[in-house]
Amino acid sequence: MNKILVALLLFVSANLLAQNKLNKYEKEIIAYEKQDSLAMPAKGQILFIGSSSFRLWKTFASDMQGLPPAINRGFGGSTLAEALYYFDRMVAKYQPKWVFMYEGDNDLSQGKAPEVIASEYDEFNARLAKQVPGAKLVYVAARPSIDRAALREKQRALNALIKGKGGYFIDMHSPFFLPDGTLMQDIFVADKLHLNEKGYVIFANQIRAFVLKYVK
Repeated sequence: MNKILVALLLFVSANLLAQNKLNKYEKEIIAYEKQDSLAMPAKGQILFIGSSSFRLWKTFASDMQGLPPAINRGFGGSTLAEALYYFDRMVAKYQPKWVFMYEGDNDLSQGKAPEVIASEYDEFNARLAKQVPGAKLVYVAARPSIDRAALREKQRALNALIKGKGGYFIDMHSPFFLPDGTLMQDIFVADKLHLNEKGYVIFANQIRAFVLKYVK
């Protein structure tokens, strides 16, 4: 009996630990929920869900001007596992027509293999099909940075895996390289990871081009 009790306690502790790792951005999610309680976005919009590349997109409103209505729910330095954890609260409840996802970069930096991230993408896609019938998922590829130069091949591997699934895909990797194959150096803020204004011009142009071509 004691062995069973110990095993049960270990199981519960492991689950609580995993949950605590996934909910570290809970305050940001609650802030979005408070915002929604004051003015809930209409259903059928474009939803942007992902990490800091979306969260820090300061020109989002102006960059999306003239395009179908969109809402940005980028949070923290999130991972795909965290996007799955908050799926009901940050995806399903909006009943979006399109979902643009930027996840995978932070996942790689935490040591997760491209194949594992790709399987989580499949899980996200399956949940979207079940809970938001008809919604289309767009994967925004993991982009390069100076800070994460060592992860470049893994980024390319992840992008290739997800692109190979045949879904909607935006190349957010190659546009940041010069014709000679070197990464642009003047598109990042001081941390050499996040984009500056010039970097976001490239970022936004890639997304606008996709929206203009595919989103009706």
